[in-house]
Amino acid sequence: MAEKRHEIVSDEGEELILVDENNEVLGFLSKAECHDGEGVLHRAFSIFVFDEEGRLLLQQRSREKRLWGGYWSNSCCSHPRRGEDLSEALHRRLEQELGIDTELVYLFTFSYAAAFGELGSEREICSVWAGISSAQPSPNTAEIADWRWVSADELDEEVSRTPEIFTPWFLEEWPRVREAFLQRNRQA
Repeated sequence: MAEKRHEIVSDEGEELILVDENNEVLGFLSKAECHDGEGVLHRAFSIFVFDEEGRLLLQQRSREKRLWGGYWSNSCCSHPRRGEDLSEALHRRLEQELGIDTELVYLFTFSYAAAFGELGSEREICSVWAGISSAQPSPNTAEIADWRWVSADELDEEVSRTPEIFTPWFLEEWPRVREAFLQRNRQA
């Protein structure tokens, strides 16, 4: 088992990038304000890390997270910060959350909104990325409660049986990621 780390790498005061429906920058707002009420549209990203066998690395979000704490989700997700290049943000966050890095390929961008009761909402334009890594994760327990590798077929069955344990963005992303990334790699 890989070494676990506990490092606070994000806070409610960091400035996120506000965007319009065309993903054009409108300004900046704190992470807390972006997630208050119905949410304010901002830029985000999701990363899906697969191993050489085609299994997906799933993470269970820390229970300390304001939104969807304790829910299962894709390998890594976050926001680029004000003044930060997207590529920098992707690799920074992989290292901060999982202690790994890998080459990533862009898959697609989508927009979604989801409310988490009275605690707040996500309202994001999210770019989705994927990569392959054989590295053993070293999870940051401030971000991740648990993690596991799961095959696409097992995940499909689990999502069908218990969708309520997964984050809403993951449920929207997974069918498209499965098609886009896994099909491309079978052909390679």
